[in-house]
Amino acid sequence: MIGQYVVAFRETLEAAIIIAIILSYLARSGRRNFSRFVWLGVASAVTVSLGTGMLVWYAYGALPETIKMLFESLTAFIAVLVLSTVIYWMTLKGGTIHIEMERRTEVAATRGASLGLLSLSFVVVFREGFETILFLTPFFLADALGSLVGTSLGIFTAIMLAYGIFIVGMKINLQRFFYFTGVLLILLAGGLAGYGTHELLEYFEAIGLDTGWLGESAYTLNIPVDSPFHHRGAVGSILAVMFGYTISAEWARVIVHSAYLITALPLLSHIEKIRIESSSEYL
Repeated sequence: MIGQYVVAFRETLEAAIIIAIILSYLARSGRRNFSRFVWLGVASAVTVSLGTGMLVWYAYGALPETIKMLFESLTAFIAVLVLSTVIYWMTLKGGTIHIEMERRTEVAATRGASLGLLSLSFVVVFREGFETILFLTPFFLADALGSLVGTSLGIFTAIMLAYGIFIVGMKINLQRFFYFTGVLLILLAGGLAGYGTHELLEYFEAIGLDTGWLGESAYTLNIPVDSPFHHRGAVGSILAVMFGYTISAEWARVIVHSAYLITALPLLSHIEKIRIESSSEYL
């Protein structure tokens, strides 16, 4: 539930902040009456996102058991790829996002306001909604109820925080926020990469493909199923979602999980360093 909460919280907050920037700019420029087109775009995007999520869920349910393993593996790997791209972009550009969105809003408001603003808000929200579907699909397939609770809480918290920032006037360093949540999401993505590898190995086994030593056990922890530290237990399940913790893992899973973290964490730190140095040049 914690991992699902973090993903939903960050993605919803990103969308809410961008929509708030658009609405604030319209109000400051004396075009508050155009806000209805923004809200129409938001409502449309939320509806389409929910429909897409339900379509993915029902499509999965109709698949044969063997193909479900492959489906879970592919969705996990796609989620890792998209998640990594989003983390990179927001770490690099998060601090100047308001400038870019105000520019786009001005263009949309002066060139066919109704369709332009509706399209802009729709794309912003649906992009985050589609990313959320990609990220959370592997979790919903494993634990639908826990994922639903975590996602709902994450969305609610993000909306409340966005309200606090733009209506109440709370101060928050968005650039640092996106960096530190980026670190959490990289840890989560590493676990997803490992999970995707595990499901792929199970698929290969089901179709009779020998993966050699890569499919052999790298370690097994002597933890009983009823222990809270089992990866399905109260504590272990949280660690499993956030860090890819499991009481046993194949060599391929360990290698992929470790390789992702060893690559992604230093790269994120390097990108943040470049951003800080670049920002200091203009001080």
